[in-house]
Amino acid sequence: MTMTGMFTLRVWVAAATLSAACPPAISTAFAQAEPTGPPVVGIIAARKEPITQTEQFIGRIEAKQRVDIVARVTAFIEKRLFVEGTDVEEGALLYLLEQGPFQAVVAAPKAQIAQVEAQLENARLTTQRARTLLGGPAGQQSTYDAALANERALEAQLQGAQAQLDTAQINLGYTEIRAPIAGQIGRTSLTIGNVVGPGSGVLTTIISQDPMFVTFPVPVREAINLRARYGPTGGFGAVLIRAQLPDGRFYDHTGTLDFVNNTIATNTDTILLRGVLPNPPIFGQTRSLLTLRELTDGEFVTVFLEGVEPVEVVAIPRAAVLADQRGSYVYVIGPGNKAEERRIQLGQSSTTLAAVTSGLKVGEQVIAEGLQRVRAGETVSPKPADAILQRMMRNSAVNADSAGPAASVSPPAGHAPTGAANGAGPSASGSPNSRR
Repeated sequence: MTMTGMFTLRVWVAAATLSAACPPAISTAFAQAEPTGPPVVGIIAARKEPITQTEQFIGRIEAKQRVDIVARVTAFIEKRLFVEGTDVEEGALLYLLEQGPFQAVVAAPKAQIAQVEAQLENARLTTQRARTLLGGPAGQQSTYDAALANERALEAQLQGAQAQLDTAQINLGYTEIRAPIAGQIGRTSLTIGNVVGPGSGVLTTIISQDPMFVTFPVPVREAINLRARYGPTGGFGAVLIRAQLPDGRFYDHTGTLDFVNNTIATNTDTILLRGVLPNPPIFGQTRSLLTLRELTDGEFVTVFLEGVEPVEVVAIPRAAVLADQRGSYVYVIGPGNKAEERRIQLGQSSTTLAAVTSGLKVGEQVIAEGLQRVRAGETVSPKPADAILQRMMRNSAVNADSAGPAASVSPPAGHAPTGAANGAGPSASGSPNSRR
């Protein structure tokens, strides 16, 4: 026998021996390696749920009133009567300028007024006598006319002297520089002993503290959407404002919208909106004469524009939403328990709840668990979704309202779901396209 024949014989004998040694059960298992039935998936019905509509913008805090303090007359600064950085009341004396020269200017027209008043009294008596003599032979019309003209001239002199006195008193009053509004005062630019005047620039600045404005530009397209959404339900009264501070905290107080600009910024295609926020002192946090507050003029904040009343939307678990290059979609149960791919449009959504604006109807059964085993057009075995997911669906609206904007609001889903109960949903790294 040749070497080739011996090798063939050994292979045949080994195969026959292996076949005889294998039990029938193992052979049957190999033959049944394919799945025994359609994949089991968890489903949940699309339902109406209340959700708070929220838009997010970048804004800046602005004082409602801001006044630059300047000198109206030229004089030396004799006193500064405020502490820099503290709150001052309206009418509080801030600077006292040298008053001596202005007091002297006031005294001069006062003396002139006294002199003219004495002359005017005599002129009136003269006019009266001339009028009496006109009825007799000693009276002359020219004498009366001269007396009357002199009286009127002295009256004019008196008015001129009074005007000079008023001007002098006004200038004297300018030597007392007072706060025109209540608010926090800044640092002084000039100190005692310096000469100030109208050309000296700003001495200090006062800004009002409570309430404060928050201004934020809104793209025109979003402004049109906001107008369409809130206009029929109350306009300004249908929205409230929340502010997120630079350190990430949400401001304790909510505000209202009070102004929409009448023109669009052509360089940015935005329109300016303004809200009003209260800015009370921080209780228990005072240092010396300083009053501490949360909001500061010029501060950047994140503005959340929220609807006052929640709106009802078609809602599904966020875990049920998938996405690819064409947008967001879900799988729904079709006739014969076949999985149908359904393209959807998403609106404002929470971390657990997806608001569907189009593509889905209330009551349709959406696959929320076992998505990694689903293929469009294939038959599935639908079962109610996990109880945890059901409870999350029921409580999502309540949790969203209590958690604040940071937890309750997220952009419309344009990506794979961030998580699913029991790991049912695909991860962000495994896109739906990779499963097809």
